Amino acid sequence: MDWPVTQLSPLQRLWLTETVRLREEHAGPLDDLEANRHARASGGDLPTRVQNRALWLAKRDGLLDAMQHWLQGARLALLVLAILAVVSGAGLAFAALGDGKTPVNVFWALGSLLGLNLILLVSWALGLLFAGEHGASLGRLWLWLSEKLARDAKAAQLAPALVLLLQRRKLNRWALGTLINGLWLLAMLSALVMMLLLMATRRYGFIWETTILGADVFVAATRALGALPNWLGFSVPTVEMIRVSNDSSLYNNELVRQAWAVWLVGVVLIYGVMPRLLLTALCLWRWKSGRRALQLDLNLPGYSPLRERLMPSSERLGVNDIAPDQLHDVSAGSSDLHTEGALIVAIELDDQQPWPPTLPATVKDAGILDSRESRQKLLEQMTRFPPSRLAIACDPRRSPDRGSLGLIGELARSASETRVWLMQAPPGQALDADRLSDWHTALDQLGLPYAASAPLNWLENGHD
Repeated sequence: MDWPVTQLSPLQRLWLTETVRLREEHAGPLDDLEANRHARASGGDLPTRVQNRALWLAKRDGLLDAMQHWLQGARLALLVLAILAVVSGAGLAFAALGDGKTPVNVFWALGSLLGLNLILLVSWALGLLFAGEHGASLGRLWLWLSEKLARDAKAAQLAPALVLLLQRRKLNRWALGTLINGLWLLAMLSALVMMLLLMATRRYGFIWETTILGADVFVAATRALGALPNWLGFSVPTVEMIRVSNDSSLYNNELVRQAWAVWLVGVVLIYGVMPRLLLTALCLWRWKSGRRALQLDLNLPGYSPLRERLMPSSERLGVNDIAPDQLHDVSAGSSDLHTEGALIVAIELDDQQPWPPTLPATVKDAGILDSRESRQKLLEQMTRFPPSRLAIACDPRRSPDRGSLGLIGELARSASETRVWLMQAPPGQALDADRLSDWHTALDQLGLPYAASAPLNWLENGHD
């Protein structure tokens, strides 16, 4: 069994490893003998072997495909949220400016464009400082949409594993910060572009109104808000322009309209777009730097028992793990690794079956597998040196039990091509037709060719 290791990022490898760990923590140990052998054969330190084991199990149990589906769903969910942000920003601009038939109250317009954005920005910043997990609602919405759009039941196991993985280095805040500020950045850019389009195609007049405040308050507020935009090149209405805008008979002056329009665009750009842009860049930088620092934590529950199984210095033959309640489906396959040579092996033959047959010089005899130790030793050798052609001799007088079929499938996955030899009964004995039919059915399900005679020509030459 092969997995596209080169296509996985370090984060995705850790993510799948954490998913497998959580599965084993809640459902018990998985059937991992073959995964452990592949991990040991891959070499490397213990964290690398733990990850390679998890990737093999994830591929076998469908978690790798589920992760791909989840990522596709996450991208679609992000696209949906981005479209909503763009539409919402454009709606804010249109609601603030209107259709141009009535004058625009500049401070009401400014409150509509920036009010909610600034309130949520301050709330996010305070949550980041004091709680660290503000914005979880939007994050949960994105995770929920990702899971729904993935349409894969196994993808439900991935989101909790990702959250736990990121929480250990407090990367959730930066991932959510990038998402939240990025979406608000899109909304404010959309509002700014819509403002410019509306101002370019419609004639707007700007006024300010008050009942209890004096004109000096509005003059001071306008000049204060326009100070930073003015420093960056945006013009600010003069005191006279601000004062005359309170007079409905004078606000329609061309210069006054243009001055207010430039001021409003500058204020939205500086106080609406720029903070979100800077915060998005900050969160993205912290997210990327923290993601590169992520490592496998071997102190977590579930990793300690793997040390003895995956490191050669403490490796032991045999099977010591408790059998899981539910086994994965038995399947065969072929190895994509570099292979060479031909090999023949027998499974649980008794003394009535002569072994080995007369073999060509180029075919090696792997003997009879009649114990856990012999099976483990051969599988270890085949993991390191997979044969090009493999013949498996079986005694069809025995029932094709799950253990034998699992071993046949495991051997087949370590060779390029495999054939099964269903040996004839010893002289004076006959094969049971029903039992032989069971063998044929089981091998057909495995997708392995079989015959009643030894495939010696095929082993030697690669053809019959």
